[in-house]
Amino acid sequence: MTDARGPVVALDGVGVAFRSREVLRDVTCRIGAGERILVIGPSGSGKSTLLHVVTGVVPHSVHATMTGSATVAGLVDAPVLDRVRHVGFVAQDPSAAVVLPTVEQDVALVLENHGVDPAEVDARIDEALEAVGAGHLRHRETDRLSGGEAQRVAIAAALAARPALLVLDEPTAMLDAAGVRAVRDAIARLPAEVAVLMVEHRLDALGPEGLPARTIALDPAGRLLADGPTHEVLREHAAALAESGCWVPGWAADAHTPVPRASAAPAAEPVLRAVGLAVHPAAVRPRRFRRAPDPLPPVLAGVDLALRPGELVALIGANGSGKSTLLRTLAGLVPPVAGSVAGARPGMVFQDPAHQFVAASVRDEIAVGLADDDPRIDDALRCHRLEHVRDASPHRLSGGEKRRLSLAAMLVHDRPVLLADEPTFGLDRRDAEAAMGALVDASRTRAVVFSSHDLALVGRHATRAVVLGRGTVIHDGGVDALVASPALLVAGGIA
Repeated sequence: MTDARGPVVALDGVGVAFRSREVLRDVTCRIGAGERILVIGPSGSGKSTLLHVVTGVVPHSVHATMTGSATVAGLVDAPVLDRVRHVGFVAQDPSAAVVLPTVEQDVALVLENHGVDPAEVDARIDEALEAVGAGHLRHRETDRLSGGEAQRVAIAAALAARPALLVLDEPTAMLDAAGVRAVRDAIARLPAEVAVLMVEHRLDALGPEGLPARTIALDPAGRLLADGPTHEVLREHAAALAESGCWVPGWAADAHTPVPRASAAPAAEPVLRAVGLAVHPAAVRPRRFRRAPDPLPPVLAGVDLALRPGELVALIGANGSGKSTLLRTLAGLVPPVAGSVAGARPGMVFQDPAHQFVAASVRDEIAVGLADDDPRIDDALRCHRLEHVRDASPHRLSGGEKRRLSLAAMLVHDRPVLLADEPTFGLDRRDAEAAMGALVDASRTRAVVFSSHDLALVGRHATRAVVLGRGTVIHDGGVDALVASPALLVAGGIA
């Protein structure tokens, strides 16, 4: 798995601990030039930490105790700034990677930061964009990119410096079906000499042919469970991976765990009603880069929605269709320019869990608004598998643990309406099903709405589906009717 020049990455006995919590244990592996590697494991197994060890963020930028050694492009245990010429990094959130007005400027920024000769910049921008099939986006304004387009641009920017290794941390996590296809195509088009190290949960969405050739699997304790050809690892270790909570694609596993499903409740009076909602883009995010007025269509227009206790409503739509905006408007966080929202004030679980954290410890986060001895606090810690981190800072948790905490902190309050923006994104199979089970339970007495790109998840759990397209409701009804309509699935961004 290496070439004559030696490996791009060599990890030898790597262990990482944050304070008293050990995340990775004795991980040894090699990554050769041009290798494409998938990293899988349950929530909290150290997948993102492994990526951060490779980039140098751990232990040089994030305080942690690291044992063993990490050699990247011949540099042993070097800090981030020394590795940045050799390693490109792309995160989950496409919007985090685009910071300038146009795609061209965004890619050029990377080249300028690397001191590339100005005479070469123009050709290097074309080279990077063409490598991921995004040449046509060069002059596009970044705030008009879809999620998939933004992630393509992020990958192009990471490639512009011609790194030896591209590190991808769940690059499809926030994308609809079209976005997943765009990223899958971009990865397939990468230069053959560039190695890829990718963490990903959505294996079925990528498909058998879209997965990297090699897989590294971590067990719940952060140890190496398997390292080999992807199809062999997924088939031979399917039971252990599923047992630990990993998503195992359907072609690799025959059994599926039974899951709870909400039962359609008798019609009740709405506890929250939206009528004629319209939201302008300026209310959602300032348009910082406009040099002249350029009116955009509303993010939402003419949206009517009634939420009743006993319903678990799936909110579906392509990237940019207005799902998050609708949830935030229902929660009272975004002002509508027209229409009204009347009824109980909802609780909301944000797409980025860190946006709702206000306390110094996990237990205190759940206890906000409750008496310190309220038994619901410890019940929530136990139910959401957070007892082992009860005294940790919410911001020091793994991505999956942050997601579980955000859900626990909102569910512990008896609000009649609960809104959850992509509540399973970034979670392994066990925690995703546990999160949905908690929402199913909550929906027995409350109105619950969750947004998702996952058709299987929606089909298993939701009692009603609302599909947004171009900022308005194009379907509000049964889940079966949605699944049976290819046109609706395409419009909803899940096919």
